[in-house]
Amino acid sequence: MSWRPTATLSALQRRAALLRAARDFFAKRSVLEVETPILSAAAVSDPQIESLATRVAGTPLPYYLCTSPEYAMKRLLAAGSGDIYQVCKVFRDAERGRWHNPEFTLIEWYRLGFDDVHLMTEVEALIGEMLAPYRRLAPAERLSYADALQRHAEVDAYRASDAELMDAAARQGIVCHAELDRDAKLDLLMGLIVGPRLGLERPCFIVDYPASQAALARLKPGLPPVAARFELYLDGVELANGFHELSDTGEQRARFAQNLRQRQARGQVAPPLDERLLAALAAGLPDCAGVALGFDRLAALAIGASQLADAMAFTIDNA
Repeated sequence: MSWRPTATLSALQRRAALLRAARDFFAKRSVLEVETPILSAAAVSDPQIESLATRVAGTPLPYYLCTSPEYAMKRLLAAGSGDIYQVCKVFRDAERGRWHNPEFTLIEWYRLGFDDVHLMTEVEALIGEMLAPYRRLAPAERLSYADALQRHAEVDAYRASDAELMDAAARQGIVCHAELDRDAKLDLLMGLIVGPRLGLERPCFIVDYPASQAALARLKPGLPPVAARFELYLDGVELANGFHELSDTGEQRARFAQNLRQRQARGQVAPPLDERLLAALAAGLPDCAGVALGFDRLAALAIGASQLADAMAFTIDNA
């Protein structure tokens, strides 16, 4: 058993400087810093994310540690907060490894009147300012989800059969015997083959995700329909996930219901939906775009670390 931090004092000092740079960035743009609860009576329905639950004395049902402050921040937006950001701890079960920890830090923000394209420009500006003392970044690449799969996994994300998706994984030495639905197969390719090859020479935004992976993003017109969603990669590491936010209550409820059906089909727990979020959407969410940036990962890349632990005072292994 070791009581010592996993990160050096120098790394923690750089981490603090990065946080100051982020707060300065938003202050210059008059974006309000907010705080929202870590505990919630509702939980995320996304089949790719598992919530941690706890009990609160005097309450009959569990409370969930937030996996993102998104739902609460959207309630603030609907109440008229204007542009907002938050630096917060979030929690996700079953996430542990070189670039994962069950407890980690997010910088999440929402900009009124922005779409996903405008928000990508601001994300690029933020990481450029935060990393400026450590490295100069070349202008970011913007690559569609379909083009990324074709370039790095040699497979058509829309036309390939499920068998062809698994053949593409096998060509890269990845064999999975678990029963996976189509989106899980695509996630396997993106996570293990495509993602590690992105952003090696310059930041890379992956855009136009399949409609089935829209999460809380709007859909763009056209065929095949794609989501107004992006992810940012740098040095093969996913740093951010952003959306032109969905504001239609009925569509959001339908997506939540579809998520719960997927979770049940996979044998996962079906958590309670956030009815307060849906009520806020019904009251009127202003047109906006939002993004969550993994701060610990960015800090690790800033100091040239090869794992998350080198940028965190303590990980789950010595918490």
